[in-house]
Amino acid sequence: MIYLFFKRALDIISSLIVIIALGPFMFLLAVLIKASSTGPVFYCGERAGIDGSVFHIYKFRSMVIDAESKGGFSTAINDRRLTPVGRFLRKYKLDELPQFFNVLVGDMSLVGPRPQVLYYTSRYVGEELLILSVRPGITDLASLYFSDMDAILGSGDVDARYQAEVEPVKNQFRIRYVREKSFVLDLRILIETAFKLIGVDNITRLNLSPN
Repeated sequence: MIYLFFKRALDIISSLIVIIALGPFMFLLAVLIKASSTGPVFYCGERAGIDGSVFHIYKFRSMVIDAESKGGFSTAINDRRLTPVGRFLRKYKLDELPQFFNVLVGDMSLVGPRPQVLYYTSRYVGEELLILSVRPGITDLASLYFSDMDAILGSGDVDARYQAEVEPVKNQFRIRYVREKSFVLDLRILIETAFKLIGVDNITRLNLSPN
């Protein structure tokens, strides 16, 4: 209970700071998205939350309208569905910034298994169901391991490659997080994520090898 209290307190305080501090920058990104392509500023998609509940995740739109129906859930490195501004947003993870609003309202946490589409969570069996016992997060062990997902998937049938080669490994990391979760682990993941964004790897010597 102490861990959950401090985790939620950190979520609320940190998300408020980010939203206030980066508000003008996010407004600028919104203007660029709206001016450069047809469609809404935000992508709003269904994701599985804690205990299997469904919530809507918010991202800055980086693709054309109805992108999932035009090419599946995963994104190729040269995906034609990406808008010019969207490529820039995804390169620097800026499309994820609106998720701090999801954190603020309690749909997500700063740290936790990345929220997954219902197509995959409906197929969880055995210990994979543990993944749904915690709030999904903005960053986690799998995010650090697969920090450049578009490049890892490459081109071609990226959905098939993701389902066969990436999702099983991600689930190993997700299960490991649930089993080992602690305030210290959360802080280490946050530190690793911050340094990863500036090109520095494994500053806290986290074990990022799949089981």
